[in-house]
Amino acid sequence: MIQITSVSKSYDGVSYAVRDLSLEVTEDETLVLLGSSGCGKTTTLKMINRLIEPTSGTILVDGEDIRAQDPVALRRRIGYVFQGIGLFPHMTVESNVSIVPRLLGWPAARRGERAHELLELVGLEPGEYAERYPRELSGGEQQRVGVARSLATDPEYLLMDEPFGALDALTRDQLQQELLALKARLKKTIVFVTHDIFEALTLADRIAVLHEGHLEQVGTPDEMVNRPATDFVREFFGKPAQQLAAFKEML
Repeated sequence: MIQITSVSKSYDGVSYAVRDLSLEVTEDETLVLLGSSGCGKTTTLKMINRLIEPTSGTILVDGEDIRAQDPVALRRRIGYVFQGIGLFPHMTVESNVSIVPRLLGWPAARRGERAHELLELVGLEPGEYAERYPRELSGGEQQRVGVARSLATDPEYLLMDEPFGALDALTRDQLQQELLALKARLKKTIVFVTHDIFEALTLADRIAVLHEGHLEQVGTPDEMVNRPATDFVREFFGKPAQQLAAFKEML
């Protein structure tokens, strides 16, 4: 479980990117942080693994305060996938996937076995893809490699920062469905950032809507669509009204 209690982040001591945020992410849950640019969702995600340090408040992972943990060790036990993918262009796909196990000192044979296992898991045949370089892959294939890399050490938690945002609609839909299948198979706890309402409704067990650093509402997709708690949430989900009406029938 991830517990965020009264967490705030200010870069200048005056304005706040996140203010007095309290959230819990339960075991095996996908919690989607949803909101427009600048609402604090990526800042919140990065505070969980100490890429950004909170100004105040407490974040617990498995009951342990993250401030009591070495930040490098913390990041190595929490998978991270982001929109820019960040594959090393001079390294093969297999080497990219196994970078963290290499840093942890895994033997070469074990690293290779794990990389091949994960490539198969994300739908990339190792015999075809393991020795390729990132420049030889499509955007969707690169993102699959990014997901495989995040799973290399079998972390309990995955942080995903708009991982499909730069992809075309068809590829994005395919990867969303693959993520749902992976989640069902691997039972990971996921915090997923997006500004796309339909992506949130597709992937989330619960959605946390952020606005100007504040939490507006947290609840299931059905609650967001049918029982908005604030005027902002009502307006946010009401903009694509006709499409949401169709989506309600699926909930």
